[in-house]
Amino acid sequence: MELLAHTRIVMWEGASLWVVDATPAASVEPRRTDFHAHHAIQVTISLGGRFRLATADTHVGGDAVAVAADVPHDYEAEGLAAMVFIEPESRLGRAVTRNLFNGAAIAQVPLTLLGDLRPRIADAFRAPNRDDAALIELGRALVAGLAGDARADAPDPRVRRMIAWAAEQIDGPVSLSDAVPVGGLSASRLRHLFVEQTGLPFRTYLLWLRLTRALQGFAAGASLTQAAHEAGFADQAHFSRTFRRMFGIAPAALRMT
Repeated sequence: MELLAHTRIVMWEGASLWVVDATPAASVEPRRTDFHAHHAIQVTISLGGRFRLATADTHVGGDAVAVAADVPHDYEAEGLAAMVFIEPESRLGRAVTRNLFNGAAIAQVPLTLLGDLRPRIADAFRAPNRDDAALIELGRALVAGLAGDARADAPDPRVRRMIAWAAEQIDGPVSLSDAVPVGGLSASRLRHLFVEQTGLPFRTYLLWLRLTRALQGFAAGASLTQAAHEAGFADQAHFSRTFRRMFGIAPAALRMT
């Protein structure tokens, strides 16, 4: 498969930071993803390259652009950019949503929220010695800056318990009925509460959790097959199809650095 980008991914609870260097395209057209949607707020920041994000209704370019969670979009890029993906259920994720979107699906991000983080992230990516801890620290600072002074409540505690429990069980079979003792409500009431609080059915959220678990292994150097198996996917093909549906490209098109 054609290489589309050299990529570095670091993850921590509630968020991940991707630094992506889109390789030169073979044609005059820039690198572009398929239309896709994922259960995370995405904030894309130029680190010297250029990009454009588009929903079905509008397209936005510039130095920093945010797309709300679960909004279908595509992404076109050349050169170096950073993307931070933030879980919308987290307290910081809810604060970022409140601070950036004001009900919109896609929005320009004021550069004042980023401080001096853009050159620092680029320098950390280019450093000769890999230092994931340094990138994680910068990613955390970035999320805090994007939240600004906005305040938001955490999700319902029953949903938080379900999410934490599911994350610990994700390498094996998990269902809503298994989560009933954790949530403390009937299956039908839990199903309704989970959608109300997260915007997703529990089953769909589990698939998102599996994808992020597999991505963590892949970013750490595991093969696609190994990453898929350890996250509970049936096989590599299932992982790759899910990755493409949620991120718009095949994982094999990314080279982890």
